[in-house]
Parts: sequence; structure tokens; C-alpha cells
Amino acid sequence: MITLLRTDASNPDFLSLVEILDAELAYLDGDDHAFYSKLNKVDDIRHAVVAYDGTRPVACGAIRDHGAGTMEVKRMFVQPEIRKTGLATIVLRELEKWAVEMSIERCVLETGKRQPEAIALYKKNGYRIIPNYGKYVGVENSVCFEKTLK
Repeated sequence: MITLLRTDASNPDFLSLVEILDAELAYLDGDDHAFYSKLNKVDDIRHAVVAYDGTRPVACGAIRDHGAGTMEVKRMFVQPEIRKTGLATIVLRELEKWAVEMSIERCVLETGKRQPEAIALYKKNGYRIIPNYGKYVGVENSVCFEKTLK
């Protein structure tokens, strides 16, 4: 049975999943990884979700303040052996629910063009492609999304 825990970036299970995510992204990003890793620090994350299968942490995601009623979705990850089970959507929806509870109106995010599964996940969940924002402006491998929350 899958359970969700709302936590923050100090949670050791969240940190262990992020470590696996960072190793995967280092491979996918190649030479671009140094740039992206600077933007993926967890120091300022106060809202993280960890999904457990029993007692085993299997997925995570986070949101961080992006100003003006907006949160940025960060650090989405599902253990490879249980991908394509809907778990990423479950974590994403919990993050969105949490954002709505805080009166947040919109979520934005960035993912890489080399991550077609992530792009498909966000499109399936109502995110639309927007011009690259912030430090992603002009970054060829980045694709940015937004979703207006209910």
C-alpha cells in the first residue's frame, strides 16, 4: 500500500531519493549537469512529499516558493522499477493539493528535453508549455511548464 508523507528537505528518505535522482540526472544531462545541479539544491525546500510502499521510500517531489502566488515543482522522482504505475501523478497531485491549501494559484516547473517521460507526465496532468523562465531562458535543453490550480 502506498502512503504519502508531507515533510521538508531535512527528511532523510527525501534526501536519499534525491541522491538517486541526481545520479540519474548526471547521466541524462551529460555536460549540462553542472549548470542544472546548481539550480536543484534542496536548501530552500520546505514542502516535500515522500511516497512509501510499506516502509520503503519509492517516490518524491517538492514545491518551493516562486513568488506572486506561484510554486515551482522540483525534485520529482520515482524509483525506476516502479515507474509507469501512476505514482508520479499521485505525488504531483499531492503537491498541487498542498499548494492550493496555501492559497497558491499556479505551479511552474522545468524539465529537460532528454526526459520525454517527464514531459508526458506533466502534459497528462494539465501542464502547458510556456517560454523558459528565470535561469532557464535561452537554455536549449530546458522545457518549462505551468498549470493554473483550482
